[in-house]
Amino acid sequence: MLHENSTLVDVKHEVLYRVAKAAFEGELEQAESRIPYEIVPGPNPVFRCCIYKEREVVRERISLAKNRDPMTGEQCNNTVVILPAACEGCPITRYVVTDNCQKCMVKKCQNSCAFGAISMTKDKAYIDPAKCRECGRCYQACPYNAIADLQRPCKKSCPVDAISMDENMRVRIDNDKCIRCGACIQGCPFGAVSDSSRMTEVIDALLSGKPVYAMVAPAGEGQFGPDISMESLRVGLKEMGFKDMFEVALGADYVADSEAKEWNEAHKEGKKMTTSCCPAFVHMIRRHFPQLAENISTTISPMAATARLIRAIDSEAVCVFIGPCIAKKSEAGQVQHIKGENADLVLTFEEIDAMFKAKDITLKPAEEYAQQGSIYGKNFAKSGGVTKAVLEAVREQNVGEEFKVCTCNGADECKKALMMLRAGRLPEDFIEGMVCEGGCVNGPGSLKTAQKATADRNKLIGKSDARTIEGSVAEYDKYEFEMHRTEE
Repeated sequence: MLHENSTLVDVKHEVLYRVAKAAFEGELEQAESRIPYEIVPGPNPVFRCCIYKEREVVRERISLAKNRDPMTGEQCNNTVVILPAACEGCPITRYVVTDNCQKCMVKKCQNSCAFGAISMTKDKAYIDPAKCRECGRCYQACPYNAIADLQRPCKKSCPVDAISMDENMRVRIDNDKCIRCGACIQGCPFGAVSDSSRMTEVIDALLSGKPVYAMVAPAGEGQFGPDISMESLRVGLKEMGFKDMFEVALGADYVADSEAKEWNEAHKEGKKMTTSCCPAFVHMIRRHFPQLAENISTTISPMAATARLIRAIDSEAVCVFIGPCIAKKSEAGQVQHIKGENADLVLTFEEIDAMFKAKDITLKPAEEYAQQGSIYGKNFAKSGGVTKAVLEAVREQNVGEEFKVCTCNGADECKKALMMLRAGRLPEDFIEGMVCEGGCVNGPGSLKTAQKATADRNKLIGKSDARTIEGSVAEYDKYEFEMHRTEE
């Protein structure tokens, strides 16, 4: 049950927890109808205008927790989904004249408007929303910065203009433009945009007795507490029913090793390339810069590399990636891959935390610090970490000279670099693209803010030994698998 000061995070987590608990107990179908009343018993509303709207929001979140579209009940085609009941329609007039207006004699705002939307009242200028076409010329022209640009938060947060409004001012997402980065999820203050979940499918796999392997992203250290290492997570996940856990930092070492060779060959040919680790960055290229698709590294992502290694060890394995990234769900889940190509299912840290709670599992500090990946693989979680790892692999392999890399931190920097590459004006040899500012440590599926998690993470990875990338990969030399894409 929620309390008066419940936040959006509380609502989402409570739904995930109750759905996970019911799924583990094998009674999800029976529980679906009662969960909204358990979370919102009434008679007074907690987080919206009335208990009926609150319960409908909970019902829609239950649908998403089962990977079902709240509108149609069908399987979600997009990772990012609108909750109709939660969307407020935000009746915002984009350009508004503030009290800073001096009603100056030059009237630059009025003269800049090509639609006759601006008039002068007794005290200041006025913008008629019926005539305004939101071109922004008045906003740019005002010498006093007296005109405010009040974009809806979801639309403002989207880096690729994938969000628009219908005739009722409800949000629509253009799936052909969406890069699944989750920025709109973080941007909407009402929780009207959320990610679909395959959590119940993971639980079904665990209950089936299949060999289910967890693959935890490097950003996992620091998410669950200052003393909760990868070994702590391994113990907790095995208690939940996973056969074992692998660090995706190990897959990152494989990626660094492969990309060092690939970058060297590309450099010899005079070809500029981009990384392929961040799925939102890859979506950005394929959907908004399609002419650059051939510049994407053919080396698979650390998630895919880890999954292929696990299947080389156990051919019957079900591979579940656990991390902060929502775009990973589209990389592995929403579009079916050939068996063995990638992870089967993806969970966020939010979802696995709800599953720990549902199984009453408390993570504890491990007696020893065991690791699989190198410190370079672990730092794939940070912006610039991929570049440092690949350059280290180049040094260890002695395959060629060091390269110039454009390290893009956030969507805006990614777009700028891609535009430079498209125009043939990029001075660097390669682009590392991370759509989330700061890297994966700031992913939308995280439990903590990047600032809070990083301090704990730095302490934990500071205990890592000085393993080389070659040394990390060499431990698994007897297993063979393909490190390049075999299907688009």
